[in-house]
Amino acid sequence: MLPPDDFNPPVGVAEELEPGLRRIVAPNPSPMTYRGTNTYLLGGRDIAVIDPGPASPAHLEAILAALTPGQRISHILVTHSHLDHSPLARPLAERTGAPVLAFGGPLAGRSAIMERLAQSGPMGGGEGIDHDFAPDITLADGEHITGAGWSLEVLHTPGHLGNHVSLGWGDACFTADHVMGWASSLVSPPDGDLTDFMASCARLQARDWRVFYPGHGAAVESPNARLDWLVSHRLSREAAIVQALRDGPADAATLAARIYADTPAALLPAATRNVLAHLVDLTQKSMVALQDDLQADARFRLL
Repeated sequence: MLPPDDFNPPVGVAEELEPGLRRIVAPNPSPMTYRGTNTYLLGGRDIAVIDPGPASPAHLEAILAALTPGQRISHILVTHSHLDHSPLARPLAERTGAPVLAFGGPLAGRSAIMERLAQSGPMGGGEGIDHDFAPDITLADGEHITGAGWSLEVLHTPGHLGNHVSLGWGDACFTADHVMGWASSLVSPPDGDLTDFMASCARLQARDWRVFYPGHGAAVESPNARLDWLVSHRLSREAAIVQALRDGPADAATLAARIYADTPAALLPAATRNVLAHLVDLTQKSMVALQDDLQADARFRLL
Protein backbone atom coordinates (compact mmCIF):
# COMPACT_ATOMS: atom_id res chain seq x y z
CA MET A 1 0.00 0.00 0.00
CA LEU A 2 1.48 3.34 -1.01
CA PRO A 3 1.68 6.05 1.67
CA PRO A 4 -0.56 9.09 1.26
CA ASP A 5 1.34 12.05 -0.14
CA ASP A 6 -0.51 14.54 2.07
CA PHE A 7 1.06 13.35 5.34
CA ASN A 8 4.20 15.44 5.67
CA PRO A 9 4.20 17.08 9.11
CA PRO A 10 7.07 19.24 10.34
CA VAL A 11 9.71 17.18 12.13
CA GLY A 12 10.36 18.00 15.78
CA VAL A 13 7.28 20.22 16.19
CA ALA A 14 4.52 19.38 18.69
CA GLU A 15 1.22 19.49 16.80
CA GLU A 16 -2.14 19.25 18.56
CA LEU A 17 -4.27 16.37 17.26
CA GLU A 18 -7.17 16.86 19.65
CA PRO A 19 -7.56 18.43 23.10
CA GLY A 20 -4.97 16.92 25.42
CA LEU A 21 -2.99 15.15 22.70
CA ARG A 22 0.02 16.28 20.68
CA ARG A 23 2.33 14.49 18.24
CA ILE A 24 6.02 15.06 17.52
CA VAL A 25 7.54 13.28 14.51
CA ALA A 26 11.10 12.08 15.07
CA PRO A 27 13.88 12.78 12.53
CA ASN A 28 14.22 9.14 11.38
CA PRO A 29 12.44 8.78 8.02
CA SER A 30 13.07 5.56 6.11
CA PRO A 31 11.25 2.97 3.98
CA MET A 32 10.30 1.21 7.23
CA THR A 33 9.40 4.27 9.33
CA TYR A 34 7.77 6.50 6.68
CA ARG A 35 8.15 10.16 7.78
CA GLY A 36 9.55 9.08 11.15
CA THR A 37 8.37 7.72 14.49
CA ASN A 38 5.34 9.37 16.04
CA THR A 39 5.93 10.40 19.65
CA TYR A 40 2.71 11.30 21.45
CA LEU A 41 2.33 13.68 24.39
CA LEU A 42 -0.87 12.96 26.32
CA GLY A 43 -2.25 15.16 29.09
CA GLY A 44 -2.43 18.74 30.30
CA ARG A 45 -0.38 18.74 33.50
CA ASP A 46 1.02 15.23 33.97
CA ILE A 47 2.29 14.31 30.51
CA ALA A 48 2.52 10.72 29.31
CA VAL A 49 5.09 10.37 26.54
CA ILE A 50 4.13 7.45 24.31
CA ASP A 51 7.02 6.01 22.28
CA PRO A 52 9.87 8.48 22.90
CA GLY A 53 11.54 7.19 19.75
CA PRO A 54 15.06 6.57 18.45
CA ALA A 55 18.35 7.58 20.06
CA SER A 56 18.22 11.17 18.78
CA PRO A 57 19.49 14.08 20.93
CA ALA A 58 17.50 16.47 18.71
CA HIS A 59 14.28 14.55 19.33
CA LEU A 60 14.97 14.46 23.07
CA GLU A 61 15.26 18.25 23.09
CA ALA A 62 12.11 18.58 20.97
CA ILE A 63 10.12 16.55 23.51
CA LEU A 64 11.40 18.63 26.43
CA ALA A 65 10.83 21.88 24.54
CA ALA A 66 7.17 20.95 24.03
CA LEU A 67 6.48 21.21 27.77
CA THR A 68 4.69 24.37 28.81
CA PRO A 69 4.91 26.04 32.25
CA GLY A 70 3.36 23.80 34.89
CA GLN A 71 3.71 20.64 32.84
CA ARG A 72 5.88 17.68 33.75
CA ILE A 73 6.52 14.30 32.16
CA SER A 74 5.09 11.78 34.62
CA HIS A 75 5.12 8.58 32.52
CA ILE A 76 7.22 7.28 29.63
CA LEU A 77 5.33 4.52 27.84
CA VAL A 78 6.99 2.26 25.28
CA THR A 79 4.73 0.18 23.03
CA HIS A 80 7.50 -2.19 21.94
CA SER A 81 11.27 -2.44 21.91
CA HIS A 82 12.27 -1.67 18.34
CA LEU A 83 15.10 0.78 17.76
CA ASP A 84 12.78 3.40 16.32
CA HIS A 85 10.53 3.41 19.41
CA SER A 86 12.36 2.66 22.64
CA PRO A 87 16.03 3.84 22.85
CA LEU A 88 15.22 7.42 23.84
CA ALA A 89 13.20 6.20 26.84
CA ARG A 90 16.21 5.95 29.17
CA PRO A 91 17.75 9.36 28.33
CA LEU A 92 14.31 10.96 28.72
CA ALA A 93 13.85 9.23 32.08
CA GLU A 94 17.23 10.50 33.23
CA ARG A 95 16.34 14.06 32.26
CA THR A 96 12.85 14.05 33.80
CA GLY A 97 12.81 11.45 36.59
CA ALA A 98 9.76 9.78 35.02
CA PRO A 99 9.62 5.96 35.01
CA VAL A 100 9.68 3.88 31.85
CA LEU A 101 6.70 1.55 31.48
CA ALA A 102 6.37 -1.34 29.01
CA PHE A 103 5.16 -4.92 28.73
CA GLY A 104 8.70 -6.16 29.23
CA GLY A 105 12.11 -6.57 27.67
CA PRO A 106 12.87 -7.59 24.08
CA LEU A 107 11.87 -11.25 24.54
CA ALA A 108 8.75 -10.66 26.64
CA GLY A 109 5.57 -12.03 25.13
CA ARG A 110 7.30 -14.23 22.55
CA SER A 111 5.09 -17.21 21.77
CA ALA A 112 6.22 -20.75 22.56
CA ILE A 113 6.45 -21.73 18.90
CA MET A 114 8.60 -18.70 18.09
CA GLU A 115 10.84 -19.45 21.05
CA ARG A 116 11.32 -22.96 19.67
CA LEU A 117 12.08 -21.50 16.25
CA ALA A 118 14.64 -19.15 17.76
CA GLN A 119 16.38 -22.08 19.44
CA SER A 120 16.20 -24.45 16.46
CA GLY A 121 18.83 -22.81 14.25
CA PRO A 122 19.58 -19.69 12.22
CA MET A 123 16.32 -17.98 11.31
CA GLY A 124 17.48 -14.43 10.62
CA GLY A 125 15.05 -11.77 11.79
CA GLY A 126 15.79 -9.55 14.74
CA GLU A 127 15.21 -6.45 12.61
CA GLY A 128 15.91 -3.40 14.73
CA ILE A 129 15.53 -4.93 18.19
CA ASP A 130 16.58 -2.73 21.11
CA HIS A 131 18.36 -5.48 23.04
CA ASP A 132 19.29 -3.13 25.89
CA PHE A 133 15.73 -2.07 26.62
CA ALA A 134 14.50 -2.69 30.17
CA PRO A 135 11.47 -0.89 31.64
CA ASP A 136 11.32 0.40 35.19
CA ILE A 137 7.73 -0.82 35.52
CA THR A 138 6.33 -3.90 33.77
CA LEU A 139 2.78 -3.55 32.50
CA ALA A 140 0.13 -6.26 32.52
CA ASP A 141 -2.55 -6.83 29.92
CA GLY A 142 -5.74 -5.06 30.97
CA GLU A 143 -3.97 -2.74 33.39
CA HIS A 144 -5.04 0.92 33.58
CA ILE A 145 -2.46 3.70 33.84
CA THR A 146 -3.72 7.06 35.06
CA GLY A 147 -2.44 10.61 35.25
CA ALA A 148 -4.04 13.99 35.84
CA GLY A 149 -7.01 14.02 33.47
CA TRP A 150 -6.19 10.89 31.45
CA SER A 151 -6.34 7.10 31.66
CA LEU A 152 -4.84 4.45 29.38
CA GLU A 153 -5.79 0.78 29.09
CA VAL A 154 -2.99 -1.65 28.28
CA LEU A 155 -3.89 -4.08 25.50
CA HIS A 156 -1.25 -6.70 24.79
CA THR A 157 -1.23 -6.97 20.98
CA PRO A 158 1.67 -9.25 20.01
CA GLY A 159 2.39 -10.11 16.40
CA HIS A 160 4.73 -7.40 15.14
CA LEU A 161 6.77 -8.10 18.28
CA GLY A 162 6.00 -10.23 21.33
CA ASN A 163 6.12 -7.31 23.78
CA HIS A 164 3.94 -5.04 21.63
CA VAL A 165 1.06 -3.27 23.36
CA SER A 166 -1.64 -0.93 22.18
CA LEU A 167 -3.00 1.70 24.53
CA GLY A 168 -6.70 2.44 24.72
CA TRP A 169 -7.66 6.05 25.51
CA GLY A 170 -11.44 6.06 25.69
CA ASP A 171 -12.62 5.38 22.14
CA ALA A 172 -9.18 6.16 20.71
CA CYS A 173 -6.26 3.74 20.61
CA PHE A 174 -2.52 4.16 20.22
CA THR A 175 -1.80 1.17 17.99
CA ALA A 176 1.94 1.71 17.43
CA ASP A 177 3.11 -0.65 14.66
CA HIS A 178 0.21 -3.08 14.84
CA VAL A 179 -2.20 -0.96 12.80
CA MET A 180 -0.96 1.86 10.56
CA GLY A 181 -2.64 3.65 7.68
CA TRP A 182 0.34 3.96 5.32
CA ALA A 183 1.47 0.30 5.29
CA SER A 184 0.77 -3.09 6.79
CA SER A 185 2.84 -4.19 9.76
CA LEU A 186 6.05 -6.20 9.36
CA VAL A 187 5.73 -9.66 10.92
CA SER A 188 9.16 -11.29 10.94
CA PRO A 189 9.89 -14.60 12.75
CA PRO A 190 11.04 -15.36 15.33
CA ASP A 191 10.27 -11.94 16.82
CA GLY A 192 7.07 -11.55 14.83
CA ASP A 193 4.31 -14.13 14.96
CA LEU A 194 1.50 -14.08 12.38
CA THR A 195 -0.80 -16.26 14.47
CA ASP A 196 -0.50 -13.75 17.31
CA PHE A 197 -0.88 -10.85 14.87
CA MET A 198 -4.21 -12.12 13.59
CA ALA A 199 -5.44 -12.79 17.13
CA SER A 200 -4.49 -9.22 18.10
CA CYS A 201 -6.42 -7.90 15.10
CA ALA A 202 -9.47 -9.87 16.25
CA ARG A 203 -9.12 -8.43 19.72
CA LEU A 204 -9.12 -4.87 18.42
CA GLN A 205 -12.00 -5.67 16.06
CA ALA A 206 -14.15 -6.54 19.08
CA ARG A 207 -14.24 -2.87 20.09
CA ASP A 208 -15.87 0.12 18.39
CA TRP A 209 -13.00 2.59 18.01
CA ARG A 210 -13.24 6.22 16.88
CA VAL A 211 -9.62 6.68 15.79
CA PHE A 212 -6.25 4.94 15.83
CA TYR A 213 -3.03 6.86 16.50
CA PRO A 214 -0.27 4.74 14.93
CA GLY A 215 3.48 4.64 15.42
CA HIS A 216 4.08 6.01 11.92
CA GLY A 217 1.91 8.04 9.58
CA ALA A 218 -1.36 9.87 9.95
CA ALA A 219 -4.20 9.04 12.30
CA VAL A 220 -6.45 6.24 11.06
CA GLU A 221 -9.90 7.83 10.94
CA SER A 222 -11.79 4.63 10.00
CA PRO A 223 -10.14 2.15 12.38
CA ASN A 224 -12.58 -0.73 12.08
CA ALA A 225 -12.49 -0.59 8.28
CA ARG A 226 -8.71 -0.54 8.42
CA LEU A 227 -8.67 -3.64 10.65
CA ASP A 228 -11.01 -5.41 8.23
CA TRP A 229 -8.63 -4.53 5.39
CA LEU A 230 -5.58 -5.80 7.29
CA VAL A 231 -7.21 -9.14 8.00
CA SER A 232 -8.41 -9.46 4.40
CA HIS A 233 -4.95 -8.48 3.15
CA ARG A 234 -3.28 -11.19 5.22
CA LEU A 235 -5.76 -13.80 4.08
CA SER A 236 -5.19 -12.83 0.45
CA ARG A 237 -1.41 -13.17 0.94
CA GLU A 238 -1.97 -16.59 2.46
CA ALA A 239 -4.03 -17.62 -0.56
CA ALA A 240 -1.35 -16.29 -2.93
CA ILE A 241 1.35 -18.28 -1.12
CA VAL A 242 -0.70 -21.46 -1.25
CA GLN A 243 -1.32 -20.90 -4.97
CA ALA A 244 2.39 -20.29 -5.64
CA LEU A 245 3.33 -23.49 -3.83
CA ARG A 246 1.19 -25.44 -6.29
CA ASP A 247 4.12 -24.99 -8.70
CA GLY A 248 6.35 -26.91 -6.29
CA PRO A 249 8.37 -26.40 -3.09
CA ALA A 250 9.91 -22.96 -2.62
CA ASP A 251 11.56 -20.79 0.01
CA ALA A 252 10.27 -17.48 1.33
CA ALA A 253 12.52 -15.32 -0.85
CA THR A 254 11.41 -17.07 -4.05
CA LEU A 255 7.76 -16.75 -3.11
CA ALA A 256 8.14 -13.08 -2.14
CA ALA A 257 9.70 -12.22 -5.50
CA ARG A 258 6.69 -13.78 -7.26
CA ILE A 259 3.95 -12.43 -5.02
CA TYR A 260 5.35 -8.92 -4.35
CA ALA A 261 6.22 -8.30 -7.99
CA ASP A 262 5.49 -4.55 -7.77
CA THR A 263 7.33 -4.00 -4.48
CA PRO A 264 10.48 -1.81 -4.58
CA ALA A 265 13.68 -3.84 -4.26
CA ALA A 266 14.55 -2.13 -0.97
CA LEU A 267 11.39 -3.56 0.63
CA LEU A 268 11.71 -7.12 -0.68
CA PRO A 269 13.67 -8.34 2.38
CA ALA A 270 10.78 -7.22 4.59
CA ALA A 271 8.32 -8.87 2.21
CA THR A 272 10.35 -12.07 2.44
CA ARG A 273 10.08 -12.02 6.23
CA ASN A 274 6.32 -11.55 5.95
CA VAL A 275 6.10 -14.55 3.62
CA LEU A 276 8.17 -16.61 6.07
CA ALA A 277 5.72 -15.66 8.82
CA HIS A 278 2.86 -16.95 6.66
CA LEU A 279 4.74 -20.18 5.92
CA VAL A 280 5.32 -20.82 9.63
CA ASP A 281 1.65 -20.10 10.33
CA LEU A 282 0.56 -22.41 7.50
CA THR A 283 2.83 -25.11 8.93
CA GLN A 284 1.05 -24.79 12.26
CA LYS A 285 -2.27 -25.11 10.42
CA SER A 286 -0.97 -28.34 8.76
CA MET A 287 -1.46 -26.79 5.32
CA VAL A 288 2.24 -26.84 4.36
CA ALA A 289 5.30 -28.77 5.51
CA LEU A 290 9.02 -28.17 5.59
CA GLN A 291 10.99 -29.62 2.68
CA ASP A 292 14.32 -28.90 4.43
CA ASP A 293 15.58 -28.19 7.94
CA LEU A 294 13.94 -25.19 9.58
CA GLN A 295 15.89 -22.03 8.74
CA ALA A 296 15.32 -18.74 6.96
CA ASP A 297 15.93 -20.20 3.49
CA ALA A 298 14.08 -23.47 4.05
CA ARG A 299 11.76 -24.68 1.31
CA PHE A 300 8.13 -25.48 2.06
CA ARG A 301 5.66 -27.71 0.22
CA LEU A 302 1.90 -28.04 0.18
CA LEU A 303 0.28 -30.90 2.06
